[in-house]
Amino acid sequence: RMRARSQSMVDGNAYELLLDLFETKIEQLADEIENIYSDLEQLSRVIMEGHQGDEYDEALSTLAELEDIGWKVRLCLMDTQRALNFLVRKERLPGGQLEQAREILRDIESLLPHNESLFQKVNFLMQAAMGFINIEQNRIIKIFSVVSVVFLPPTLVASSYGMNFEFMPELKWSFGYPGAIIFMILAGLAPYLYFKRKNWL
Repeated sequence: RMRARSQSMVDGNAYELLLDLFETKIEQLADEIENIYSDLEQLSRVIMEGHQGDEYDEALSTLAELEDIGWKVRLCLMDTQRALNFLVRKERLPGGQLEQAREILRDIESLLPHNESLFQKVNFLMQAAMGFINIEQNRIIKIFSVVSVVFLPPTLVASSYGMNFEFMPELKWSFGYPGAIIFMILAGLAPYLYFKRKNWL
């Protein structure tokens, strides 16, 4: 519509109108590729600087959407390329329009590598996000593993003295209960200090 307002189409033919539409389409696709690049740059900062699982989940969802948009842009470029190649091969365009068609084809050929690099960027960011998510999950699992190991010896001591056997002389000692408590604390403190020394906590 903007072209129709700014240019006179009285002397134009159907091919000229078609080429103008193709040219406008390619310009819009180029703008869409630039928008995807801009969104990927923002996501890259979020992924590299983020420290929360929700941020990574949202980034992965956005990356999937951008990948889908990139595929649609690629399909549009390839469809337009095939249509223009058909017109050029059949030699149905006059000289000026033929050169215009070839110029549009050159624009498409220059945009396709940029579009391909988008997929590489998306894949890289997806792998980076998944890697950070795995690191975060491993850190949480490590904490739970260490905590379970720390509480295992005290639990073993408590379960031993919880048995209802007739011959348990410790039950008759005056300091049997405090001694068992101290022993449980020491049994839990020993692996904790060991893990702390190994920088596992």
